[in-house]
Amino acid sequence: MFTCLNTCGGHGLPRVASRARVFAAPCEPVAVAVKMPSVSSEFRRFTGTPGYLTSESLEAAVNCALALERPLLIKGEPGTGKTLLAEALAASLELPLIHWPVKSTTRAQDGLYVYDTVQRLYDARFGDGDVKDIRRYIKLGPLGRAFAATADTAYDYAREPRGRRVLLIDEIDKADLEFPNDLLHELDRMRFTVGETGDEIVARERPVVVITSNNEKELPDAFLRRCVFHFIDFPDQELMKRIVRVHHPRLDDALVDQAVVKFYELRALPKLRKRPSTSELVDWISVLKTAGLGHERFVRELPFLGVLLKKEQDVELFGQAKKSGVWRS
Repeated sequence: MFTCLNTCGGHGLPRVASRARVFAAPCEPVAVAVKMPSVSSEFRRFTGTPGYLTSESLEAAVNCALALERPLLIKGEPGTGKTLLAEALAASLELPLIHWPVKSTTRAQDGLYVYDTVQRLYDARFGDGDVKDIRRYIKLGPLGRAFAATADTAYDYAREPRGRRVLLIDEIDKADLEFPNDLLHELDRMRFTVGETGDEIVARERPVVVITSNNEKELPDAFLRRCVFHFIDFPDQELMKRIVRVHHPRLDDALVDQAVVKFYELRALPKLRKRPSTSELVDWISVLKTAGLGHERFVRELPFLGVLLKKEQDVELFGQAKKSGVWRS
């Protein structure tokens, strides 16, 4: 069973041997720097990748989840790299990634399997294949695929290479209120039965589970108790410059510095409804580089504003700030 790991300011960590730095808690998404002792190399299985820069607290949360074999719940502003973290973790562990994008209509059962009755009726009508073999019409969902990949008996359902998987459950807060608890119930069991055939699939290893949330909806306390939690705080300017240079390694330093400064000034505008994200800054700099603009010109004009601001009210707000002198070139 999954149990509680409270990562708020380090509380609760003494109960788990050799646990490392943590970032924040489900109850309070505020970055807290915590100085932790050095840990063993066996514990530090994830330290980021060349294309994904991490903080010590993020690495600690990931490694806690790996050590405890619990789901890792990642929250943060859109565009702070939550989805990319799962991709980086899969690359670091050299495991295949299964992506499960959650929708408002998603159910935990859908993650296990679906019975394609429409295809079976089509085949029965047009005589294509053996419609008596129901297994042909069972399609495993993302969670079912992750379980079947390490099951001793997967029947004819598993059509992928064997081995452990990284399962990304993306934007869980889009689903209804019952979905998170139903999901962790299935993860606890590590098995499921295909009702139409009676086949039981039992996983021998837990998948590495990364769950992301944009904080659109509160998650149940019972769900939170059974996850390792981390809030990805928005990067400061120095870390942001490093992130930009990962994506644009040959870019002039002066251009990067000026672009980052203006980006943060734009984010600091009062009453901005949607602040531009890291991914939008990277895109903006790509456009600036492609357009061949010098940093003097773009600092003065702030061109291609539509790459950064995506709401009509924010564009109007920026225009008013320029006229009133709140925004200065």
